[in-house]
Amino acid sequence: MINHFLKNFCLITFALIAPITLPAGGIQKSLNQNKFPQKTNEIILSFNTSLYSYPQINANKLLFLDAGSTLSVLRSWKVSKSETWVRVELASNKFLEDPNKILKGWIKM
Repeated sequence: MINHFLKNFCLITFALIAPITLPAGGIQKSLNQNKFPQKTNEIILSFNTSLYSYPQINANKLLFLDAGSTLSVLRSWKVSKSETWVRVELASNKFLEDPNKILKGWIKM
């Protein structure tokens, strides 16, 4: 009887104290292990332009962007020596704004 009581007491004590030392989810990661982008290229438009659906001048215009808009560069596409397009994402607060708002597209440089 005392043997069962002692086993149950040890088991309950371990079950109550041991999880305090374990991280939530069972795995602890430091911030250095996360892959954050080291360089983010941002541009501020110095002229009015349109945001296109794909990198061609006859593509659908998604939005009209005013000078002073802040954009994050995702990638670039060189069509010819004189024509370069850039895939961009508009700066926004994704939690407060409309989730259906267009945020990505192409601009001609």
